[in-house]
Amino acid sequence: MDPIRSIVIVGGGTAGWMAAAFLARQLDHLRLSITVVESSAIGTVGVGEATVPAIRDFFAAVGLSDAEVLRETEGTIKYGIRFDGWKAPGHRFFHPFGLYGTPARGVAFHHYWLKLRQAGDPTPLGAYSLASQLAEQGRFLAPAQKPTNDLGVFDFAVHFDASKFATLLRDRAVAAGVVHVDGRIDRVERDGETGHVAAVLLEDGRRIEGDLWIDCSGFRSLLLGEALEVPYVDWRRWLPVNRAIAIPCRPRDAAQEPFTVATARRAGWQWRIPLRHRIGNGHVYCSEFLDDASAETMLLEQLEGEPLGQPNHLRFTTGHRARFWERNVVGLGLASGFLEPLESTSISLIQTGLERLVRFFPDRACDPRLAAIYNHQSVLEFERLRDFLLLHYWANRRHGEPFWDHMRAMPPTEGLQLKLDTWRASGEFARREWETFQDPSWLSLYAGFEDLPEHPSPLADRFSIAELTDTFARMRAAIAATVAQAEPHAAFLARTVDGGDGGRRAAAR
Repeated sequence: MDPIRSIVIVGGGTAGWMAAAFLARQLDHLRLSITVVESSAIGTVGVGEATVPAIRDFFAAVGLSDAEVLRETEGTIKYGIRFDGWKAPGHRFFHPFGLYGTPARGVAFHHYWLKLRQAGDPTPLGAYSLASQLAEQGRFLAPAQKPTNDLGVFDFAVHFDASKFATLLRDRAVAAGVVHVDGRIDRVERDGETGHVAAVLLEDGRRIEGDLWIDCSGFRSLLLGEALEVPYVDWRRWLPVNRAIAIPCRPRDAAQEPFTVATARRAGWQWRIPLRHRIGNGHVYCSEFLDDASAETMLLEQLEGEPLGQPNHLRFTTGHRARFWERNVVGLGLASGFLEPLESTSISLIQTGLERLVRFFPDRACDPRLAAIYNHQSVLEFERLRDFLLLHYWANRRHGEPFWDHMRAMPPTEGLQLKLDTWRASGEFARREWETFQDPSWLSLYAGFEDLPEHPSPLADRFSIAELTDTFARMRAAIAATVAQAEPHAAFLARTVDGGDGGRRAAAR
């Protein structure tokens, strides 16, 4: 066995410095060298400011606490995403990070909720979600280590300034021995026998060699796409949005909501991500239905405060590289593929890619069998996310709007159709391998779009309507009592930012 002696990460930004910090920590026993090559003259996309709860596992893996990240990145808490106008104008629903209600006698809670709904009870599903209620009332509560029942099972993610997060990780990585090289790559050298990437030459003449290469070069995909010519799998037929405009603005007040907002627009949607020092705003749209100038005007008209910079226009094609790992190069972030930030999965895909790489870490020969399983799992993960994102568009009922009519008329993928058929026929979930979002998340969307089974499971008939009404009232009361004990989100952030012991205890892991 010929062990890896050096890793070179091409590109900095969030992906590059996540890779450097994570690999330096997880592979420190191997005593290999890690180098990050990035050019300060090349900007980063830097619009991914919202995350999913798995990010907190990444914090722990690189030696950071939640509180430290919140303090250093102007961060706020995120309990989920509110979707405004996706079903129809004026309608909204919430996708929380947590469970709904409690099961009984082996029957899932939502079957009982469906039975009550069929009997005329209009109480929304979110009334039985602690995460939803904390978000709605703007409060913070750390998840219990051992909840007494499913009513207490929830989690949170964070919003952060992506540039500040990358800087925090860079400082950690460099302190751990990672070498930071500032320079623009002029040429990529490949080994004549193996076809592996052997070195990169910088414009100033420096030559950097490496055994294993991590491509974090963004949409350009300098190594994976350009040097190794791995083709791109285009998913525009299902997810045709191909433009984004991002711009921050001043917040309207100091009390930022602990959730992301995704608002449906004429030919796409708009994000709102609250940080302590600014609001992140972006308009994601399809250029076939809306021109760039109109899209920018629509975004600027919706800003709640003074713009903090100029609009940043981005072009992209939804999809992924046919192979995420090719020879001795592994692509991460935009270099490997792109899914719009509708469910804040960009950073989580970087994280899972790194975890997968460590699990299948190669020697210098880079056994193709390791790349094969890595690629298989990566493609499945992307496909599962694609189907989840597609449901957001496909289930809309915004009649009379060309873009939304087009999305609603689109035939679902085979995987999404299986999900829909299973749900509509039985109220059950067709679970598939490598799904990022589990049953409660799919339930959030089904209920949010009011795409519900005609009948609940007959197993729900074990309890009468009167018994369920009483039990459900007690669930709502228990959630209300818990939320009442939680502190305001703004108060929690003030303690955490000030660095008090209370903030560290509440948010540390």
